Amino acid sequence: MNPYLNSHNQDLLAYAKEHKTKYKNAKPFPSIYFENFFNPYFLSSVVDEFPDLSKGNNIVYNDPLQKKLAGNGEELFGDKTKLLMHFLNSEPFLNFVKELTGIDETLFGDPYFSGAGLHETKKGGLLKVHADFNKHPINGLDRRVNIIVYLNKDWKDEYGGHFELWDEEMIGCVDKFAPNFNSIAMFSTTSKSYHGLPNPLACPDGMSRRSLALYYYSNGRPESESIAFKEGHNSIFVKRRDSEDDASAWTDFERRRLKKTLFAKLYQKVMAKLL
Repeated sequence: MNPYLNSHNQDLLAYAKEHKTKYKNAKPFPSIYFENFFNPYFLSSVVDEFPDLSKGNNIVYNDPLQKKLAGNGEELFGDKTKLLMHFLNSEPFLNFVKELTGIDETLFGDPYFSGAGLHETKKGGLLKVHADFNKHPINGLDRRVNIIVYLNKDWKDEYGGHFELWDEEMIGCVDKFAPNFNSIAMFSTTSKSYHGLPNPLACPDGMSRRSLALYYYSNGRPESESIAFKEGHNSIFVKRRDSEDDASAWTDFERRRLKKTLFAKLYQKVMAKLL
């Protein structure tokens, strides 16, 4: 009996085979959403040890396109969190991901949790629609699949924070998943798999949207997925069509970027004169 999984998916390979057609045919790109995936008692213990990422040595994203928090690797993993995350990087789970997605190449987990691990978004936070970075920053492997484990008990729809999947033309949100406790969102990562939570979170003060993120990699990917971006790239943010909010955010973002560039040039000139 696997202590991490719920009773209905103890045989992971059989569970993957049962759902692989749904994953492959999902729109706007291969994806799936599972509810009650883990043993709820075990996952509750993971929730209990989740830290406040606004404190300590964590990563803070705070600009008009993203306002969120992330941990640094395993540094703040509690004992139960570490057990779960190691299982999600293990051979049995990698075989589940490979079977479900239909990926031919060998999949690798990421023991460094680069960009992954603990994620938290507080009230007013957001993550504009984007496609993810496509190469592992250390070993250069190709990023193929994302899994997000949601830890939010008593979450209400009016709080927002839904995981949104957008079409390539950025005309509309094709599907969205609620960040409810013991649910997971899983999707294939390409340079056109646009997703995010683009509207400010409206949860009560003192509450936050918390999740665990895992990314899976392969050495190479199909040519059909690599034509547009053969080289590595960082996150590619894209505007929603006819969105005044996005237009304002991009204007503010470019204004800040220009200000930083001008300041850097001025600093270089001043230092050159001093030296």
